[in-house]
Amino acid sequence: MHYVKQISSAQNALVKRIGLLMEKSRERKKTGLFVLEGLRELQLALKGGFKLETVLFQPELITERETSKLLEQCEALELVSVSREVYRKLAYRETTEGLIAVARSKTNTLDTFELDSKNPLILVAEAPEKPGNIGALLRTADAANLDGVIIANPKTDLYNPNIIRSSVGCVFTTNIATGSTDEIIAFLKSKKVSIFCAALSASIKYTDADFSGPSALVVGTESTGLSDEWLRQSHQNVIIPMQGEIDSMNVSVSAAIIIFEAKRQRGF
Repeated sequence: MHYVKQISSAQNALVKRIGLLMEKSRERKKTGLFVLEGLRELQLALKGGFKLETVLFQPELITERETSKLLEQCEALELVSVSREVYRKLAYRETTEGLIAVARSKTNTLDTFELDSKNPLILVAEAPEKPGNIGALLRTADAANLDGVIIANPKTDLYNPNIIRSSVGCVFTTNIATGSTDEIIAFLKSKKVSIFCAALSASIKYTDADFSGPSALVVGTESTGLSDEWLRQSHQNVIIPMQGEIDSMNVSVSAAIIIFEAKRQRGF
C-alpha cells in the first residue's frame, strides 16, 4: 500500500470517476469496479475477499494512521486524503467514519456458486426491482446463515450503492449468484435441491411444508409474483395465510417468515 496524494477539489478526475461508478450501472459493469462507503462495509468487503483498488479517507474523521492500520493486510492500493468538500460530495451520509473505497467486483455466476453443505437451504428471488428489497433479503439471509442467495433475472447489478447500503455490507459476505430462471432451475435440479415457491395457487400453508431436506425457497415480486416456469418446476407451492384485507406482504418480510420456519424445522 502506498500514499498517493491529497485531493481538495470536487472537480478532480478521480472524484468524477467515483461519482460515475456510484451513479451508473453501465460504468460499474464496464470497469468491473464499484464504490463502497463506511468502516463496516469496508471491513466486510475485506472479509469477503474483495480487492480494494483505492481508499479515500477524510482526515478530520479518520486519520491516515488509522486508515493505514485498517488496510495493512491489503495488497498495494491507492490511499488518498480528501477534503471535507470532496467527502461531502461523494458520501451518502457523513456518519460513515470518513472512508470511501473503490473495489473490484466479483462475477457472481452460478459457475462460482459453491454449496458446502450437504443439506443446503437457499433463497431464490426472481426479478426483484427495488435495491432496498434486495438488501433486506441479503440481511435476512445473513441473519439465518443461509447457504446462499440466488437472484433470477436481476433488474440491477449487485454492486448498486443502494444494495450495498441496505444490505449493510452483507452483499460482500453472502454466498450469492445471479442467473436466468432456466439456468437456476437447471442448477438446483443438478444439485437435487427441492424447489418451494411462495405462490397463491395450489399452495399449502408454509408451516405444513417439509423444508428438512435440500431446499430452495423461491419468492417473486409483490406485483406479479413468480413466473410460470417456476410454478411448473415447483416441488411444492407454499402460502403465508393473510388475516387482513390484503393478500401479500413485502417480499423481504415474506421471505423472512418462510426462511425462519425452515430453520425452525431444521432445529435452529
